[in-house]
Formats: sequence, C-alpha cells, structure tokens
Amino acid sequence: MTSSLQTAARLILAAFLAVAGIGHFVATDEFKAQVPSWMPAPGAVVLVSGVVELAFALALIALPRWRVPVGWALAAFFVIIFPGNIAQFLAGTDAFGLDSDAARFVRLLFQPLLVVWALWCTGAWTAWRSGRAPSEPPPT
Repeated sequence: MTSSLQTAARLILAAFLAVAGIGHFVATDEFKAQVPSWMPAPGAVVLVSGVVELAFALALIALPRWRVPVGWALAAFFVIIFPGNIAQFLAGTDAFGLDSDAARFVRLLFQPLLVVWALWCTGAWTAWRSGRAPSEPPPT
C-alpha cells in the first residue's frame, strides 16, 4: 500500500506528464530540439512521445491495480528518452529556456530523479524489494 506522500507524488507526476504530453502538440518545435539527429521523422517522434506521456498520466491515475507495472514502464520510458536530452546537450540546441551548456547539463541530472520518482511513487521499488510479481497487487 502506498503512503499519502506517494499518492501525492504520483498525482503530481501524472499532472507533469499530462502538461508535457499536451506540450508535445502545442510546442512541437521545442520538443523537436530533443530528438537526436539520427532519429527518423522527428515530428512523428514528438507526437508519439506526447501520446505516450498522456497515456502514462492517465494510467498513473486510473489504473491502481496496475500501478507497479506502470511504474516500471514509466521508469523505462524515462531511460529511453534520455538520449534525446543528451543529444540536446551535445548539439547545444536551445529549447525550453535551456540556452547554455550549463543549463542543459543540469537538466541531465534530473532524468535519474524522474526514474526514481516513478519507481517510488508507484510502489514499484517496494514491490521489487518485497519479491512481489510486478502485476501482483500489494497486500491490503
């Protein structure tokens, strides 16, 4: 069972993902700055990742029995999109107010925090440490 703090953190993360997901459709060019040059169809990558973020936001709120697997999947998503942040840093691309190498580098430090946040607020870490299967609901 998750604590009130974990619940609040999960709802905040869901809100963050919803805003970011919508942003993919509103500020497409800003998000394209994060797509590595080696990725095909950057516009499609931005739109698909926006849909994925919206789906995660919904799942964090509406699928309590699937909370642990959603946590693992979201953590994996944050790892998968990390090369985009690295590409933005290496290319020196300005976006989202990140207009210096220092700002882009500091942003890289936050990606591991997002992974930890997803695992903690969904109870995925606790489930893993307790040996429960990923889809097994926590004891009531």
